[in-house]
Amino acid sequence: MKRILLLMLMISTSLMAQKSDEDQLKEIYKQSLLNGKSYEWLDYLSNQIGGRLSGSLNAERAVRYTKQELEALGLDRVWLQPVMVPKWTRGVKEYAYVESEPGKTTSVNICALGGSVATPDGGLKTEMVEVKGLEDLKALGESKIKGKIVFFNRPMQADLISTFAAYGGCVDQRYSGAAEAVKYGAVGVIVRSMNLRLDDYPHTGSMGYGELPVDQRIPAAAISTNDAEMLSTMLALDPGLKFYFSQKCRVFPDVESYNVIGEIKGSTYPNEIITVGGHLDSWDLGDGSHDDGAGCVQSMEVLRLLKESGYTPKRTIRVVLFMNEENGLRGGNKYAEVAKEKGENHVFALESDAGGFTPRGFSFDSDAKNYERILAWKPLFEPYLIHLFEKGGSGADIGPLKGDGTVLAGLRPDSQRYFDHHHAENDTFEHVNKRELELGAATMTSLIYLIDKYGIVQGAKIKG
Repeated sequence: MKRILLLMLMISTSLMAQKSDEDQLKEIYKQSLLNGKSYEWLDYLSNQIGGRLSGSLNAERAVRYTKQELEALGLDRVWLQPVMVPKWTRGVKEYAYVESEPGKTTSVNICALGGSVATPDGGLKTEMVEVKGLEDLKALGESKIKGKIVFFNRPMQADLISTFAAYGGCVDQRYSGAAEAVKYGAVGVIVRSMNLRLDDYPHTGSMGYGELPVDQRIPAAAISTNDAEMLSTMLALDPGLKFYFSQKCRVFPDVESYNVIGEIKGSTYPNEIITVGGHLDSWDLGDGSHDDGAGCVQSMEVLRLLKESGYTPKRTIRVVLFMNEENGLRGGNKYAEVAKEKGENHVFALESDAGGFTPRGFSFDSDAKNYERILAWKPLFEPYLIHLFEKGGSGADIGPLKGDGTVLAGLRPDSQRYFDHHHAENDTFEHVNKRELELGAATMTSLIYLIDKYGIVQGAKIKG
């Protein structure tokens, strides 16, 4: 009789310890909003370290800091994964002006694009030609471009609700503008900032020269949207005006840096890996709070919240803080390369790299069966105003993991203000709302919990 009573007590205790999904999500959100660490971590990254351009001292300080914080969480393992990254420095602040006539100048706000070469000593001053996109170069031809600075002035398409779609529609002029313009004899490139707002902040970002020899490369800079509007008006009135700019940026040989990785080992399927991450590097103009300090601290918080909520993962949950997303994607490629070499089985990966704004949901790069399975969890998120579950992209750093049935996902916050700060001097800590950041961390943790608990469809089977 005593044995029966003891057995019944053990069963009752076990059932009471098993939380429903609704209760588990409620506990996750509660821990994040009342006892969160993400905002504190972001404060340190942003205000004590600052901008974390890959190859810089600040990037290495961020590596040491986040490794230390992950170790303090008591994870099963924390380590650094070496990766060679490009090293580019901006140098002294750039300077530019429009000369409407000799001695009459108007200063404008510019910044060098990441990876650009410097202007000649003393700067560069010549006439300009305005275009709306790469396709305009061929139409104008060498006769109208040679010896001039090309001014790319295609704005982001404001009537698109998806600001990332608007960004994708014009970012080619930033990345490839110099490489294309030099084919027609251009001596420099000025690009309208990727920003939907009219302001005085120039927005940097990566650019490339392809296979162009170093001695044939031309300097490239971004101009603020306010000054782009003014410059366009001035050119319409006087096509013969001259533009001057000076920048001292330099490219150095690659240096060693690291991806920062921590994990909780799975209790049932330790060889199935669920990855969550963001990129630790940032541009140097601001402190990289939205891009992508927010994604890093939210990803770290996923592992902490799972531990704090009393959940024991079935699968190995791994946080990866990728290095060099901004100007090379070396960290994401290295992580995938090592995973393949080791034969690791990554079943799911989630990335946060769209800012620390209010979470709206997720996009999934998934087959139909897994997407249908994930959609069934959507009602669990609706009490937290998370309504967006759609098929689409995931994230640049986890993209190389695609294949062999891996499901990829990206957190999708409200994006309407994201490009006000993206790659600009005002991407700073005070523009991140604590509650919005914590809601994003809880939303990510909730999805990781459900993926871990119920598994994904692998072939014709589901490991639960």
